[in-house]
Amino acid sequence: MRRIWPFTFYFLYFAALAAFQPYIVLYWQSVGLTGPQIGIVSFTVPLVIMLSSPLWTGLADARRIHRPLLAIAIVGSAAAAGSVPLVTSFGPALLISALFAFFVAPIVPMSDGATMSSLAAEGNPGMYGRVRLGGTFGWALAAPFVGALVAATRIPLAFWTYAALMLVAVFVGLQLRFPPQTVRVRVLRGMRQLVRQRAWVFFLLIGFVTGTGFTAVNTYLFPYLKELGINTTISGLALTISTVSEIPVLFFANRILKRLGARGLLNLSVALTGIRLILYAVFATPVAVLTLQLLNGFTFPAFWVAGVAYANENAPEGMEASAQGLFNAVVSGIGSAVGGLLGGFLLAAVGGRGMFLVFGGIVLGGLGVLTLVERLTSRAAPAT
Repeated sequence: MRRIWPFTFYFLYFAALAAFQPYIVLYWQSVGLTGPQIGIVSFTVPLVIMLSSPLWTGLADARRIHRPLLAIAIVGSAAAAGSVPLVTSFGPALLISALFAFFVAPIVPMSDGATMSSLAAEGNPGMYGRVRLGGTFGWALAAPFVGALVAATRIPLAFWTYAALMLVAVFVGLQLRFPPQTVRVRVLRGMRQLVRQRAWVFFLLIGFVTGTGFTAVNTYLFPYLKELGINTTISGLALTISTVSEIPVLFFANRILKRLGARGLLNLSVALTGIRLILYAVFATPVAVLTLQLLNGFTFPAFWVAGVAYANENAPEGMEASAQGLFNAVVSGIGSAVGGLLGGFLLAAVGGRGMFLVFGGIVLGGLGVLTLVERLTSRAAPAT
């Protein structure tokens, strides 16, 4: 019964995101924002997430006020999203986007921390993937519904749908179980302890590198498909296939984690992410793109399951939410910001194929270099 609340929360949250993410850039275009202005607005969001995610989660761990802060964050994000249709110029767009990012930043880290706490109490922390399936189902069911709704009415209804779903999520979020306070938490000291640990440093660096690659896919795949002359129907089918591919991976994530461990699964997902990026450039046909979408389950979902598990396993006592917040800040914050900015320049300079080749090289090269350096430093450590 404990699992039903986080499962439902993920369902509502990702259903809400399906009503927001695909339409925000379209709305900015519809009110006359220029390409550079949209780029600045889009770049601001991950930067705010990078700064605010550890702030929220650290405060929650230090004061043990996870539920109230989560409720405030949810309501704040709903208010910001619901206000988007009131915005018609660049300055207010930048402000409302920053506010949305500020409030949305802690939602996933805190819900992930609560989920891992509930599963640990059951003795089944490896079942995170099956609970997280709620998000996959929420996105898959909401995306076509919201698309039809927007087509029949207008874009602002998408943002009001986000707000409505998130207001329902407030009630569900209050049912989540957070770890009890057993020790006095000093967040800044704990954060310093984390970043001084060699294993955590390499974990975060791998997260940053991979975050840039995920942004290349999430932000620039559709423009690349348009560049290849692939129509919107096939683009939509590609998105559907990638979503469906998450289901078996998340369902059997506990078994995969048991066999490979969190770090092993993390490295596998990063390697497959780099390969997927390169293959996009090598096989530039509709059939190839649709086939490559089947790899999605073993890229971002597997990476996120492994990252959440690793952060939870290696978090200092009482700092479970802070560890998730730091992981989220690196991947969805700085990694996303750098990936989005670099991808825009590469897309203009060398086209989609060149851009995916570069990102694939960055991800695979980064994984290889970091793994080699980590092994060399680990061998040298006893002698120092």
